[in-house]
Amino acid sequence: MEGVNAPSVATEDQPAPLQRTGLVDQIREFIVDGISSGRWQPGERIVERRVAAELGVSQGPVREALRLLETLRLIETLPNRGARVRPFGERDLAEIFPVRAGLERTAVELALPRLAEHLDELEAQNARLAEAATAGDLDEQIRESIHFHRLVVGFSGNQLLTSVWEGLGIEVWTTLSLRLHRTEIYSKSAEHARIIEAFRQRDPAAAQMLHDHVMNYAPLTCRP
Repeated sequence: MEGVNAPSVATEDQPAPLQRTGLVDQIREFIVDGISSGRWQPGERIVERRVAAELGVSQGPVREALRLLETLRLIETLPNRGARVRPFGERDLAEIFPVRAGLERTAVELALPRLAEHLDELEAQNARLAEAATAGDLDEQIRESIHFHRLVVGFSGNQLLTSVWEGLGIEVWTTLSLRLHRTEIYSKSAEHARIIEAFRQRDPAAAQMLHDHVMNYAPLTCRP
């Protein structure tokens, strides 16, 4: 419902109504979640009017959200057929992870002098990841793990780097890699703990540690 300002409340059968502020971003996240969860399969159409009706919004912001996702190579638009989920393969994953790993290595290099000031925040985030792993909640593990990396990237203080990193569609590509290659994630909190300790020591090797950690999400074909 466009223009709704009351708090959003979701039910089991339908998503929460969206707030007007950041409407396109909220719709984009909704579609990304649908792709990650398998609601929309590769090659399947995403019908603007159906998404608009489900979310209680007009088709304009849905169309804009789909355009944004097309720039991430998650959506493709076919003449007279509308938008559909792009088929994903090894090549896509082989391209995305080295770029992400390189950005995060640079982020640590920029942030390392200040990271010791943020250890409590990183440790709290990693504790939430460990709790999700103990509960066996894969979706929550993915969310908490990515948020850990988002914090580190943000601590770089470089807005351009952060913007490029966010533009990679980290959530959906990580989820797709985990599903396609059955990458293990239960040990990620232990890896994060070692990286946090490297931050504590201001170890120059910390940047490469995070790079290699990210590459562990990638298929074997694109690892060094």
